Amino acid sequence: MSFFEVFTEYADLYSKAKYLYLKALPFRGWSVIGPGFMDDTHFMKEALKQAREAYDAGEVPVGAVVVWDNKIIARGHNQVERLNDSTAHAEMIALTSAFNTLGSKYLPEAVLYVTVEPCLMCCGAMYWSKIKRIVYGAEDVKNGYRKTTGENFPFHPKAEVTKGILADECAQLMKDFFIARR
Repeated sequence: MSFFEVFTEYADLYSKAKYLYLKALPFRGWSVIGPGFMDDTHFMKEALKQAREAYDAGEVPVGAVVVWDNKIIARGHNQVERLNDSTAHAEMIALTSAFNTLGSKYLPEAVLYVTVEPCLMCCGAMYWSKIKRIVYGAEDVKNGYRKTTGENFPFHPKAEVTKGILADECAQLMKDFFIARR
């Protein structure tokens, strides 16, 4: 067999194995959210659940979920205070979990839902992950990526961005958190 034939066969087997692994996720305790296609609102509500966990733990209430093939494969919420780590943002935790779940450093078919506009650090992680789509709720004029990048697009060139999904609910959770802190 030539190198090309071996490589093609390996790539085909890898693709089939990954497909079977993703189909088996529900049986490994991972969350599969209902039959059929779920919309952005549904998955943003799941991210909001993560944000409420952060709120309850005394963390800035930001939550994120990573969706692949209409299934949630990773979840995360801010854990900066708990881990004493300024990089423990919801997006970073969710992305790392997704990489580990898939055994891959790239997420070209994934969608990241996050309750608040990502910071520049998280945008860098999303860029390198080659994530397909980023969906966020509330804008963050103080720490969001647009404060630094302006009109420049900090994500992978193939990435799509959707903003404003459940923006009012996401923003209200942040407001409630900071009012309670004062």
